[in-house]
Amino acid sequence: MLLAAVVCPAFAQTLTVATDSSLVEAMNAVARDFESRHAGVRVSLLTGASGSLLEQMARGAPADLLATPDAETVRLGVQRHLLIPGLPGIFATNTLVLVVPVSLNLPVQRLSDLTRPEVVRIAMGREGSTASGRFAREAINAQRLWPALQRKMVFAEDVRAVLALVAGASVEAGFVYSTDVSAATGRVRGVETLPTSTPIRYLANVAAGSEHPELARDFIRHLRSEPARAIFQRFGFGLP
Repeated sequence: MLLAAVVCPAFAQTLTVATDSSLVEAMNAVARDFESRHAGVRVSLLTGASGSLLEQMARGAPADLLATPDAETVRLGVQRHLLIPGLPGIFATNTLVLVVPVSLNLPVQRLSDLTRPEVVRIAMGREGSTASGRFAREAINAQRLWPALQRKMVFAEDVRAVLALVAGASVEAGFVYSTDVSAATGRVRGVETLPTSTPIRYLANVAAGSEHPELARDFIRHLRSEPARAIFQRFGFGLP
């Protein structure tokens, strides 16, 4: 009986964090830090565009919480009883950046230059499923450029897919977050930081179907702790 009592799995609990693709590297570091402070806990990341993650949760994908830069996704998640409102607070911030491939040496210095004939293809996230796509549309609409740019748009599944298209020079420009640019150093050039009418602020909510709601709440509190804040700063995120 004594032997049976001490034999246990390496991880007593697995916490699944559905996280927007723009957070992947930083969230992985935060997850490892959380594990180091919670014996027997493993944090697994489910990554993708915020809207797509919410749809996966609606179809039964296991998730204990959702971390997203999109307040609209949170609103829809609460409305559809997929997310639990509570633990309000922003744990990180970001900005939207227009980028171009370094290899193409294009005469693009600002958003309005995307109307130039040399710019044929522009990548942005799908508005229906990506926060970055909605932010990009806001920035374009603010300068009333959508009618001139719409036919040039190439829609990608998430912000990292946009970055890959620009880095590979498959498009002439794209819209990503400032934190994404460092992931393609030497291959993309940030042209302009674009204002958005909706601030880019990261939120986290417990999933309604979580099997570990208290642990999920602990993780959300950890996202705003000093160790996590230091990690987010290291990866280029702003702090609230």
